[in-house]
Amino acid sequence: MGEGVYVRLWFPKDITKILGEKRLEEEAKLLVAIELYREGIVSLGKAAEIADLSIREFLYELRRRNVPLNYDLEELQKDIDVVGELL
Repeated sequence: MGEGVYVRLWFPKDITKILGEKRLEEEAKLLVAIELYREGIVSLGKAAEIADLSIREFLYELRRRNVPLNYDLEELQKDIDVVGELL
C-alpha cells in the first residue's frame, strides 16, 4: 500500500461494541471504496486498494451488494497498461 492519510470518524459506542473497532474500520473502508467506484471517481483496482482487498475479493463484495461494474474501453486500456508494466 502506498502513501495515505488517516481519517477520523465518529461512531456511537454501541456500534463499536457490536462490530468491534477492526471490523468497523474494514466496513467503513469498504463502503467508501464501493461508493467511490459506483460514482466513477476511482477505478476498480483503486477501489480494491482503498478497501484493502484483492480485485477478486472486491468484485465479490460488489456482486454481493448488487453494484454494477463500471467497465468501459478506458478501463480496459488502463488494465492493459498495468499488465504491460508488470511484464
